[in-house]
Amino acid sequence: MLKQITAGDLVISPFDLLDKSWALLVAGSEHPNPMTVSWGGFGTLWNKPMVTVYVRPTRFTWQLLNAHPEFTLNVMPAQFHGALNYCGAHSGRDVNKWEKAGLRPLESTTIAVPRVAEAALSFECRLMAWQDFQPEHFMQPGIEGQYPRKDYHRIFWSEPLAIWIDESWEPAAAGAR
Repeated sequence: MLKQITAGDLVISPFDLLDKSWALLVAGSEHPNPMTVSWGGFGTLWNKPMVTVYVRPTRFTWQLLNAHPEFTLNVMPAQFHGALNYCGAHSGRDVNKWEKAGLRPLESTTIAVPRVAEAALSFECRLMAWQDFQPEHFMQPGIEGQYPRKDYHRIFWSEPLAIWIDESWEPAAAGAR
């Protein structure tokens, strides 16, 4: 059973949540597309709670985020790792990932982009700002090697307008990849 909570009520391990559990970022209001993500962050910026995601310009989701300034971030229970793998390996340009991965869209309460019905934790987010990674600003050796195609991520900062959590879900039980 999902219940709505505030950002102040959410207790997570921000350094483990996306890295260990993975999530589906859903973008696009007319033809929403779920994309697997494991990079992102949570914090405070401009005196607001903030959800940050990183998307490469080669991804279909990048186009959708630039066309419509809302998205949902959906942390999935361990039993959906197959769906996460599918959504991370296929493009929404070519297939209906909802159908192929066995997922269902669920109407959001504050934005036009749906949540994932099977998610254990969902954020309904409105974009606040974006910025592109610039390789001349990389300060550690090896970072440039993450981009053999020079497709540097765009950083999307967003405000979570609604947060939904399954009361029985425990992030530690979500399982590692």
